[in-house]
Amino acid sequence: MYFRRSRTLTVRLSPKLEARLNKLAKRTGRPKAHYAKKAIEEFLDEQEDYLIALTRLEEKLPRIPLDEVRKRLGLEG
Repeated sequence: MYFRRSRTLTVRLSPKLEARLNKLAKRTGRPKAHYAKKAIEEFLDEQEDYLIALTRLEEKLPRIPLDEVRKRLGLEG
């Protein structure tokens, strides 16, 4: 069985942000790391999408209409 080793990342938070994170973790019973990982994943997804769009604009590639995007993602209906 193969286990992927996770890495540790240290992040400095403002007191206000740390208090919000502590409150959320306490209220939900989930560790703060869960929310930190989720926030980073969502941020990376957004940035990657942004860079794809920016590249398409810079290379003057044709735009993809919203209906076509929905169709390709299986979101029709």
